[in-house]
Amino acid sequence: MSKHSILLVEDEVHLHDALKLNLNLEGYEVSSAYDGPEALHQVEHAHFDLIILDVMLPSLDGFSITEILRLKNNQTPILILSAKNTSANKVQGLRLGADDYMTKPFNLEELLLRVAKLIQKSVPVNLPAPNELYTFSNNQFDFKSLDAITYNGEKITLTKKEAMLLKLLMDNKNTVVTRERILQTVWGYNVFPNTRTIDNFILNFRKYFELDPRNPTHFISIRGVGYKFQD
Repeated sequence: MSKHSILLVEDEVHLHDALKLNLNLEGYEVSSAYDGPEALHQVEHAHFDLIILDVMLPSLDGFSITEILRLKNNQTPILILSAKNTSANKVQGLRLGADDYMTKPFNLEELLLRVAKLIQKSVPVNLPAPNELYTFSNNQFDFKSLDAITYNGEKITLTKKEAMLLKLLMDNKNTVVTRERILQTVWGYNVFPNTRTIDNFILNFRKYFELDPRNPTHFISIRGVGYKFQD
């Protein structure tokens, strides 16, 4: 079995070396970057199972890197390390798309546990077996190719996160799925409930799959709780 790969983005040399050594000892393959531009360059040219990302970096900070990657639809799990330990900083990092946030100084054993959990979540366990098709009304979705045929016959391709959310809702058909469960299952982190992340995905589903998006029959909002799918 090939080793899981981690991109370690940390400009403090002694900490970088210590983290890399411990991650190597845990069996991970670790690549190094010491500033923001180099991190983005490596992500564009290689696959990683996890990015460990310092916030205070030369040229481009960790928050900006996180935002850039998510805007490019790169969904590699991100663990932020930061000396900024306020709740506002943590919320900022999570809202921008980070999966976890640890403040410095941190416990090494705890960090290694979080790394293992994030890498485990990066495996697409939420997607069904290849060739599984799901149809409802005039819509059809292929969970292998992520291609869908909408109610009006248009062919579109969903992102992996859209597919994961769609699968979660379909697996719980006619049952309300809370926003907290959606965030934890699909994104792997908890954020405050005023986030618009899920809402925007649901709006897209309605645009794709509802005959009348303003009066949805498949993707139903349960105010203050979450969403329900019915076919």
